[in-house]
Amino acid sequence: MHHDESRDPPDTTEPGPGPSATALDFKFTVPQPTLTPPRVMGSRSRIMLNSLLHAFFLLSFGASFALAGDGPYAVFTWTPAHATFYGGTDASGTMGGACGYGNLYSRGIGVKSTALSYALFNSGLSCGACFEIKCDLAQDSRWCYANGGSVKVTATNSCPPNWSKPSDNGGWCNPPRVHFDLAYPMFTKMAQAVAGIIPVYYRRVKCARTGGIRFSINGNPYFNLVLVYNVGGYGNVVTLYIKNAKTTWYKMTQNWGANWENHNKLVGSPLSFRATVGTGQTLTFSGVTSAYWVNGQTWEANTNFY
Repeated sequence: MHHDESRDPPDTTEPGPGPSATALDFKFTVPQPTLTPPRVMGSRSRIMLNSLLHAFFLLSFGASFALAGDGPYAVFTWTPAHATFYGGTDASGTMGGACGYGNLYSRGIGVKSTALSYALFNSGLSCGACFEIKCDLAQDSRWCYANGGSVKVTATNSCPPNWSKPSDNGGWCNPPRVHFDLAYPMFTKMAQAVAGIIPVYYRRVKCARTGGIRFSINGNPYFNLVLVYNVGGYGNVVTLYIKNAKTTWYKMTQNWGANWENHNKLVGSPLSFRATVGTGQTLTFSGVTSAYWVNGQTWEANTNFY
């Protein structure tokens, strides 16, 4: 197959002392991959048919929202927004979601999660990003706790618009609103649930992760679908490359959420990955798998973003 060298990412220093062929005990399996995302789980009707609405939003509000470092999802100073909650008191309804993480407990996130309005979700490139959120006490001293402090959450889902309601009365996630739909336990750390919706301030922060970045590999010999998670640093992967010990780098394409795809046959040789997060930092993860990797396995690299 002809190789176009213009697709190769620039060389970067490879972290860590060589291979990290560590297969985790658990495995993650997704349905047979397709370019149409599956139904998103949650207490609300989060159906990925809203991707059509999402595409309309991107066309209507400008292509700049597709850039990794430009938009409301890339603010690092306290910025006003609003927040609601979903998923039930135990946050069971937040499992799954438009990022494709599935069981959030097995991903090291638990109940510390949020769904993002489309202005923040950035077509799924904000998946894994971490946000710090606090009540705007100057605007709401009735329902927000005076000493509630802030919460830190990971983006795991999208909050689709509700076109049947106005943006200031029920259509909280309608574009171009910047809105967080928090897991119930996170909302109630800051305010009483009876409030329903509260004014907040938010900012991007680094994610506290344990261990290395992880890659769940699915597909077939000619279709590689890789879920990337447990990403440290600022958390959201915006570019991903893959290779084995016998090939050059191949740029992967975002399939949906935090799932990336590639159509080259790579079986029978250790896999390496090169990832870039939203802030532009790039790391190479060499020899993440053994030569005997198979679909359905999750592999952990020996390093991470910090």
